[in-house]
Amino acid sequence: MVTMSAIFALPATIMQDQAQAVADNLTQNMSQLAADRGVSLNASALQQFDSSALAVVLACRRTVLELGGQFQVIGLPKRLLALAQVYGVTELLH
Repeated sequence: MVTMSAIFALPATIMQDQAQAVADNLTQNMSQLAADRGVSLNASALQQFDSSALAVVLACRRTVLELGGQFQVIGLPKRLLALAQVYGVTELLH
């Protein structure tokens, strides 16, 4: 059973030079959660990004699942979803 949900937000910009720092910050905060916790990643603020934004989202997903939690992305920009389709990872974002 998943208890309580936490919401984390992506910044407005994730380009290759910021991606590692964003991923490190988010995954560190997510890893401090108790196991069996639901996590939502709000991507609605994301305006400027490249494919490294997908790596950030997938790193967050991996961290939460390793803790035994449930992961969902909300507010995914259409352009990021299109990139996910190109890379064949769309099913990991739903």
